Amino acid sequence: MTHLSPRALLDRLAALGIAAETVEHEPVFTVAESRPVKARIPGAHSKNLFVKDKKGRFFLITAKDETAIDLKRTHEAIGASGRLSFGSAEQLRTLLGVEPGSVTPFAVANDREGQVTMILDANLMEHERVNFHPLVNSMTTGVSRDDLLKFLRSTGHDPLILRLPEPPAELPDTTSAPI
Repeated sequence: MTHLSPRALLDRLAALGIAAETVEHEPVFTVAESRPVKARIPGAHSKNLFVKDKKGRFFLITAKDETAIDLKRTHEAIGASGRLSFGSAEQLRTLLGVEPGSVTPFAVANDREGQVTMILDANLMEHERVNFHPLVNSMTTGVSRDDLLKFLRSTGHDPLILRLPEPPAELPDTTSAPI
């Protein structure tokens, strides 16, 4: 099974009538590494987690880049069975056709059998323009929030949009508090 190339993805966006703006840049592999690149590109940026549950069901979670996510509790919010673990690089390549560091909601176009459930964090979807890698981490493509939904639905992946659980707040250190 052949996976979409970045060019084929951009052509598909255009065929759907989706206005997309793509910027080429040095490859970036982490949210921290990508900060200087993101500073040059308007709109919300993302982080993408490819995870699976105890029953072997796969989920792609796309959230705003700086959103803190409590992975110990996320399974409850998304309807997964038991705690989540990260999918392997091999599973990522097979199901979504991308390499680690290039994970993107656009990759669900390669999941033709609908094995991956698409989850969008509500924090990201509050932004009018959202940015993702077009299947490679040396480019960033911006689309409108509504056009992202249009694209995902065109692939058969109607996303679940929800507020992901955040890690519990650190309790203040009260050991030195007066009695």
